[in-house]
Amino acid sequence: MPLPVEEAIAAIGDSAKPLLRSKLAELSNLNAQELVLFEQTWKTIEPKRRRQIIYRLVELAEDNFELDFDDIFKKRLKDEDTDVQSKAIEGLWESEETCLIDPLIELLAPENPEKVQATAATALGKFALLAELEKLRPKHKTRVCRALLDVIEDTSRSLEIKRRALEAAAPLSLPQMEKAIARAYRSNVPRLKTSAIFAMSKNCDPRWLPILIKELTSADAEIRYEAASACGELGEKETAPYLSELTTDFDVDVQMAAIQALGRIGGPEAKDSLERCLTDDSEVIQQAAEEALKELGAGEDPLSFRM
Repeated sequence: MPLPVEEAIAAIGDSAKPLLRSKLAELSNLNAQELVLFEQTWKTIEPKRRRQIIYRLVELAEDNFELDFDDIFKKRLKDEDTDVQSKAIEGLWESEETCLIDPLIELLAPENPEKVQATAATALGKFALLAELEKLRPKHKTRVCRALLDVIEDTSRSLEIKRRALEAAAPLSLPQMEKAIARAYRSNVPRLKTSAIFAMSKNCDPRWLPILIKELTSADAEIRYEAASACGELGEKETAPYLSELTTDFDVDVQMAAIQALGRIGGPEAKDSLERCLTDDSEVIQQAAEEALKELGAGEDPLSFRM
């Protein structure tokens, strides 16, 4: 009699049957023998079904942290289907296993489809942060830093790939990174400038503060949004008056970013501004202000989460 996992693999591989959540969950933490069976079955599954499977597995893993499909995702990094490859990378975003560094760097190579390169660059951002926090061995840190910086400096790479690499490498406190962010900001390319401001938020260097304050009044809503978010990341109270003005911005996303930033920054001025938002005509803004005030209160009261 087939084991539950064997039955699940057979059912998942049958395109005539629906993809049931219960069957997909059986693929969590497969042992070596079960992985071999899954791989054998995978080869017989039609492309559309394969994409559906990998997409559903990523969704399941996001919804339930106890489900672990990492071994399946790792195998799919070399899949012949670009969509499957990209989604498999997404499925591994929470993993901090250093064995992923080299495969991701390989996927960042220019001969790979652009979608795969872009997703790989984003995934390497996690390791860039770990490197900055000194949670990676020097050899791994060197590999990650060099790979991302090479892409940023490669004039033959597409704008999208360079943007993803810039955003991923942003946590690194390296002179090359500071120059790359400044260069991207000064460019005449709106999307690259937006990525530069996002990178400033992750770089967490106070030197970017004057630029961020200036961009809070940009005519471009996307720039205002990123600048407000970045101010929240830096947490400097001097930005509170400028962010307070954005709580009445005509763009709701900018309003939300400003409100969330004020919640992170804290202080009397931020609190006053958020309390004013509680009487806003929009329920969405009211709820955002309530959440921000909770965060602000938790930050100011170290005993707030104690039982």
